[in-house]
Amino acid sequence: MMKVIEQFKSKKVVVLGLARSGYNAALLLQQLGAIVVVNDGKTPEDLTHVKHLESLGVTVITGHHPDDLIDETIDYVVKNPGIPYENSVVKQAQQHDIPILTDVELAYLVSQAPIISITGSNGKTTTTTLIANMLENHPNYERVLLAGNIGVPSTTVAQNATENDMIVMEMSSFQLMGIKAFRPKIAVIVNIFEAHLDYHHTREAYVEAKLNLLKNQTNEDYLVLNGDIAESFEFAKRTQAKVHYFSKANTQCSAYVQDEWVYVLGEPIFPVSAIQVPGTHNLENVLAATLVAKLSGQTNDKIHQSVSVFYGVEHRCQFVKEVDGRRFYNDSKATNILATQMALRGFEKPVLLIAGGLDRGNGFEALIPDLVKVKKMFVYGQTKEKLVQLANQQSLEVYAFESLDEATYAAFEKSSKEDIILLSPACASWDQFDSFEKRGERFVEIVETIKS
Repeated sequence: MMKVIEQFKSKKVVVLGLARSGYNAALLLQQLGAIVVVNDGKTPEDLTHVKHLESLGVTVITGHHPDDLIDETIDYVVKNPGIPYENSVVKQAQQHDIPILTDVELAYLVSQAPIISITGSNGKTTTTTLIANMLENHPNYERVLLAGNIGVPSTTVAQNATENDMIVMEMSSFQLMGIKAFRPKIAVIVNIFEAHLDYHHTREAYVEAKLNLLKNQTNEDYLVLNGDIAESFEFAKRTQAKVHYFSKANTQCSAYVQDEWVYVLGEPIFPVSAIQVPGTHNLENVLAATLVAKLSGQTNDKIHQSVSVFYGVEHRCQFVKEVDGRRFYNDSKATNILATQMALRGFEKPVLLIAGGLDRGNGFEALIPDLVKVKKMFVYGQTKEKLVQLANQQSLEVYAFESLDEATYAAFEKSSKEDIILLSPACASWDQFDSFEKRGERFVEIVETIKS
């Protein structure tokens, strides 16, 4: 199904990182005739992928980075997006002027299907998922396929997609730094805040990574931008694509809200009351998704129906259950302060906030303006003392625990009917969990236990 390309045939390619994206990239490169070496500084506990790659003739080196891994004979490096450019192997590749790609570039090169790509500092996953839902049963597409940073390897999806499918791809700034030819039919930048500065170092570098999304677009393509962010109008100057804006209030934009209705391209599509996910940030996500769906030719009825049954994505302000009048929400994907701020702003009344996790050395003072939305705090993990100090400074009722389990049970015990209990950690999960997904899954399990 994929395009047959000669670009990598007999070329020496080093795949850096044996995670899901690296494994699938190596499989694809091997199919394309490349001479593949996979290198990971860590030794994986599960050797299934290693053995499979080796059975196909791929060289796999784990546990260290050999000094002679990179030289002038290497044609490409394909790196895991999370590996920083300061990595010694990546630096060696740069010194030899070797092209450094990420998996999304490989996916684009072999994909028969057109691609809608979504990026932004917050709301990417929600917007991506909602676009895919809206485009289901589209008369022009046999299938609508999710891929990318949303957790589905883009190389795997692209290999199996046909020209009659549509790929909806979430893209991180890490992935966008490794693209050369990637060109989406529709590109979406939901918003731009200050994020991932430990990786990009400056906001300017972070923004430039995001803008790689639109650099190859032509006047046959579309770019969707947030009309409520002044910076968007500068972004529009950087593309040849047809630009459309969405806005919560500006009726000069292609998508906007007026008289409690969502309008797109001059048509009323659905009432705001149809939106099931809370918060003004989610209103922006819905506007962006609706605009993309309309630009793709979807019917108003299908768009309205999709919005009406969309209750959010897993681990992102996901409604879990109502237990004895208390409503539980799982926002485990809030691995930074900004994400927790956005979650708190999404609720109309104060919440019982469960927060905490890995200590990255930062303070939490940026949360202070949004603590007006917090009734009580239940904190745990490495950052619990910092969060207790923050709560005390604001004269906010706070309880500290070692684990998420303890914090969640205590939140329920100290709650009242009609309370909202929100897990929005403002921290990475790695002090106690392998991923934010595992943390969110555990929270859901605890809520189920409380219910029973």
